[in-house]
Amino acid sequence: MDSTTLALAVVAAVLAALVLAAAVVLLVRLVRTRRGLRRAGLPTGPRWVFWAAVGYFVLPTDLLPDPVYLDDVGVLLLALRALRAPLGRTGGPV
Repeated sequence: MDSTTLALAVVAAVLAALVLAAAVVLLVRLVRTRRGLRRAGLPTGPRWVFWAAVGYFVLPTDLLPDPVYLDDVGVLLLALRALRAPLGRTGGPV
């Protein structure tokens, strides 16, 4: 392997690790948001949205190959938005 190929591989690995870390942070945030909303007695939206997002993140089948976690990040962001949507309609904190 020449130095250029090695450098590109290292950069790709670092970027993949950063995106994976962002996806894990979003997953934790999604779980905490749902727990907080349920404890407060507020609506959390459809239950299937939460479990579908968690399942999509955990299962190995993706729209994009696993080294690219952008689809996982997108699904988690959409689920987080769906969980918080009922709060906007009821006048609660967003």
